[in-house]
Amino acid sequence: MRALSRRLVALVGVASLPLLGLAATAAASTAGNPYSPAYGHTYRHGAVPTREQLGKIKDYEAAHPTATPDATAAGNTLAYGGGIDGIGVTSGHEKVYLVFWGSQWGSQGTDANGNLTFSSDSAGGAPKLQNMFKGLGTGNEAWSGVMTQYCEGVSTGATSCPASAAHVGYPTGGAYAGVWYDNSTSSPAASSGHQIGVEAVNAAAHFGNTTAAANRYAQYVILSPKGTDPDNYKTGGFCAWHDYNGDSTLSGGAVSSPYGDIAFTNMPYVMDQGTSCGQNFVNSGSSGTIDGYTMVEGHEYSETITDQNPAGGWTASSGEENADECAWLNPGTQGGATNVSMGNGSYAEQGTWSNDTNRCDTSHTIIGGGGGTGLSASNPGSQSGVVGTAASLQLSATGGTTPYSWSATGLPAGLSISSGGLISGTPSTAGNYTVNATVRDAAGATASTSFGWTISPAGGGGCSGQKLGNPGFESGNTVWSASSGVIGQNGSQEPTHSGTWNAWLDGYGSTHTDTLTQSVSIPAGCHATLSFYLHIDTAETGSTAYDKLTVKAGSTTLATYSNVNAASGYTLRSFDVSALAGQTVTVSFSGTEDSSLQTSFVLDDTALTLS
Repeated sequence: MRALSRRLVALVGVASLPLLGLAATAAASTAGNPYSPAYGHTYRHGAVPTREQLGKIKDYEAAHPTATPDATAAGNTLAYGGGIDGIGVTSGHEKVYLVFWGSQWGSQGTDANGNLTFSSDSAGGAPKLQNMFKGLGTGNEAWSGVMTQYCEGVSTGATSCPASAAHVGYPTGGAYAGVWYDNSTSSPAASSGHQIGVEAVNAAAHFGNTTAAANRYAQYVILSPKGTDPDNYKTGGFCAWHDYNGDSTLSGGAVSSPYGDIAFTNMPYVMDQGTSCGQNFVNSGSSGTIDGYTMVEGHEYSETITDQNPAGGWTASSGEENADECAWLNPGTQGGATNVSMGNGSYAEQGTWSNDTNRCDTSHTIIGGGGGTGLSASNPGSQSGVVGTAASLQLSATGGTTPYSWSATGLPAGLSISSGGLISGTPSTAGNYTVNATVRDAAGATASTSFGWTISPAGGGGCSGQKLGNPGFESGNTVWSASSGVIGQNGSQEPTHSGTWNAWLDGYGSTHTDTLTQSVSIPAGCHATLSFYLHIDTAETGSTAYDKLTVKAGSTTLATYSNVNAASGYTLRSFDVSALAGQTVTVSFSGTEDSSLQTSFVLDDTALTLS
């Protein structure tokens, strides 16, 4: 056993405010106002200033009238920016993907409406946002109509749209497209714009949106957990902002994407900031606790669909977007914040700027069709089944003119839909499916809804159990393929997490590489999590990563650790590898050391768990 040749080292550790009654005429302008959240941070497009910060912005405007944008209604008029990469607005059906980023969200659950819930979400914001995006475009809500007046394909500088132009879509049947709890690692305490953009690109891959076409009408809302400070929003004077991955001014630089342009929002857990970010702005008491969450995210959503790749869409001469014009207007005033009624409830939202009426509005005639009939397709929620077991699901719609006629794409193999909306048959192939169902009424109006359908394999235990062999290395040097001396009874020098065997990579203090691999089959349609306990000790000092451990599943790099991550004891690491379902992949650990000073990477109690 090679343990004796390693260098032995000691384990090392590693206030309520008065309501503001004026439009935020410089809320996101970078021109001349040092109190703008975007001043010196131009990637913060559509940044919602805190209520206190808006007061400072307006005080500066009053003291420097020649240095601030035109605050008249004419100066608020939005003009088309010509598009970036051919993208100006979201001119199709909006697809909003919610990404709850970081293990700090806590334990995941599901409520009666099929929404994800989290043990650390003390305010209940997560299910509220999921419901809000499911409710948009239902129940004849007209808040979305304000945005439909804007379009693309017109001349740069245009301030109105012809009927023939491609207008912002109305989110008939809901804008919600999916949700992901990414608990593969913790969310950074203060993530940079670049890190948030990387998470958005990761989300596109997770949802299978791996082409530019798949992301053309999509946006990814990166929701940071309670207690974190994404982009230092708590001291930066803002509540949220949006951007796209190709913005070279992002803190940390533009984010590479093999999937086309990715629109995303930095959405902090604004309940941490209380009234500064809108708590109780519309509703009183406990019912207003998350007013700010829906208002601020509604603000960023409305700006993304009118300026998807900022600033190629619609902005004012000051640089403001449609929602910036109307930030923190009092309830009861023209275009002021209000409860917007949707098909599944009401949600606090702010008004947005309307060129048509030359003011802030909370409702507008829907332009370009898609919403005036009130036709809505009900979302049945996520479905599941098993290969070989018959399935049946009746879809339903409301509004419009009966009779209805249904069609669907993306159904699990073996299932079909009748014109009456009955999905039936016997699933033949396991997998994760996204069903897009469309209903057409007798007047020709249509509405759509999307939902997931997971088909598990027949027999074999389905989606349950642990798939790795010899997971704690207690059977010795079996099942795993390992470099000489990696698997052993090393407890006298590198303690185990449990049992008497572990896997010890590196620790020589000289140029060296150790590997540990095992192939495993992940059944189609299953949720899969790779986990392991990792201990790192080192003789290196400082913050430079000299020695590294790379963890991969197939060709996907899950994480890289180094001497910088050294700590006493073992730490549980876990990763969602559900995207590899239906494949046989090699789980691999590769440790490399440089020419001096040892670093030991010690693994124990591995698992690949299905659910």
